[in-house]
Amino acid sequence: MLFSRILGGIGRVMIASGVLILMFVTYQLWGTGIRTDASQRELGEKFVEAQRNAQKTTPNAAGANPNGDENAAGTTSTTAPGATLPGEGTPAEGDFPPPKPGNAIGQIKIPKIGVDFFFVEGVDLNYLAEGPGHFPGTPFPGQAGNAALAGHRTTWKAPFNRIDELVPGDTIEITTVQGDFTYEVMPQPGLTPDAPSGNRIVTPSQTEILDQPPGQNSLTLMACHPKYSAEQRIVVVGKLVNAPAATTGKSDESMAAVNSIDQQKLLPEQGSGDALSISAQPEARGPAIVFSIVAGVIWLAAWFVARRWGSWRQWQRWAVYAVALPIFLVPLFFAFENINHLLPAGY
Repeated sequence: MLFSRILGGIGRVMIASGVLILMFVTYQLWGTGIRTDASQRELGEKFVEAQRNAQKTTPNAAGANPNGDENAAGTTSTTAPGATLPGEGTPAEGDFPPPKPGNAIGQIKIPKIGVDFFFVEGVDLNYLAEGPGHFPGTPFPGQAGNAALAGHRTTWKAPFNRIDELVPGDTIEITTVQGDFTYEVMPQPGLTPDAPSGNRIVTPSQTEILDQPPGQNSLTLMACHPKYSAEQRIVVVGKLVNAPAATTGKSDESMAAVNSIDQQKLLPEQGSGDALSISAQPEARGPAIVFSIVAGVIWLAAWFVARRWGSWRQWQRWAVYAVALPIFLVPLFFAFENINHLLPAGY
């Protein structure tokens, strides 16, 4: 009898553990998207605010007052970012206030694969949980040079999940406070010379993907490869179709972020740490334990109440669990979120 009870208890623990593991996998694949959705809404609001506040002052294109005042030649006019000067088809070259890491700096759309995300300055894990991130050491998208963005492929809404489907000629659309910019995917070496690919696979230490080839205005998209692994990197490069906007400065905080530990893990220098794990946020350990305990206490309380009164019918006991479930899921969500920060991350 005792052996049967012990065996039954072990069986129930294993079933509960299996259910929790399944819930955690579900959280990683879809639950993280809830947090990213909330961040995207906030980033969108901040970016719209930045667009609204950003203005530029440029010489009038005609060199004269558009109202015909000859004495006003050479005066300046304030134009909303994204507008074009009369007779010109280039984006506005307005002010781009130097962003700090975590600031919303633009929006990326890739129609072919359904990408529509606001992106932030910085590639630390906490920023990439909000959306694609801009490598601080590279030019801003839309400006001259090789701008670079990183993004997740499997979690946190997986913005770059399908970049492997891009082929030469596909378009990537970028919007910043300086205007709208279009990039065209460039061919990469394929399996045969006659079949160029839209992407290439590199090792983590191939930091040359962030290099600045003279005269090249491009956008580099990078994510880990294969999916669910950080063993390699997949790279897509697009060339800027329209004229670049004015080059602007970077904040001291962004320049310091070039040497952040997360960026070094993402693209370690040759021989300096290919083995570095993209993970480990030790500060998440405490919250993970606390929220796990809270969730466990809530479920134990529900179990105690349901089993306390033997006269209750089965449906009454299930009603207790039904009431407790949404309360239990709240701390469990935050427990999963912090546990996820402790595990090796998959870009």
